Amino acid sequence: MIEVGIIEDDKDIREHLGLLIDEHPDFSCNKLFYNVESALDALLIHPPDVLLLDITLAEGMDGIQGVSLFVEKEAPFEIIMFSVHQDDEKVFQSLCAGACGYLTKNTPIPKILSAIKEAHHGGAPMSMQIARMVVQSFRSKQKPDLSPREKDVLIELCNGKSYKKVGECLFISQDTVRTHIRNIYRKLKVNSKAGAVAKALKERLV
Repeated sequence: MIEVGIIEDDKDIREHLGLLIDEHPDFSCNKLFYNVESALDALLIHPPDVLLLDITLAEGMDGIQGVSLFVEKEAPFEIIMFSVHQDDEKVFQSLCAGACGYLTKNTPIPKILSAIKEAHHGGAPMSMQIARMVVQSFRSKQKPDLSPREKDVLIELCNGKSYKKVGECLFISQDTVRTHIRNIYRKLKVNSKAGAVAKALKERLV
């Protein structure tokens, strides 16, 4: 028997979903709450196996903040985000905060039950739309497209060279070095030489 909790501010959705889950012989669902604050103590004292958590809650903290709080409190259950939102920023905020999966509210109940089982057994359930979005987002976050000359400049920066020394090594002017460095900062989304070097080493760009 898998015990399921729900935090959902829409009373009709909360009670209807809870009833559908509870009617299945493999599940129990009697922990229903309208916000994170009202659920916190109860779920920590008597934790479910899996929690379905809405992102946009009318009162108190939102679902993403709720995930972070449950993780901070070392809650011993898996959390699946359950939301109407499909934008990649909310998906990634939720997953980074500690959710194991993400379902949209139009997901059919058999797939919701399957997702709960998957989460309970260590999986990362997502609807097909969300999974595709995650893949596309990872593709868009590939390594920065540095030009060969920008890579040369970045290598010299990582070797501890000054702008002047970089120019001398690459036979370019200091103004050209500065132009390349501005482009490097923009592409790496950093604002300093130290930041550029740190990101280059961390992401193995050089």
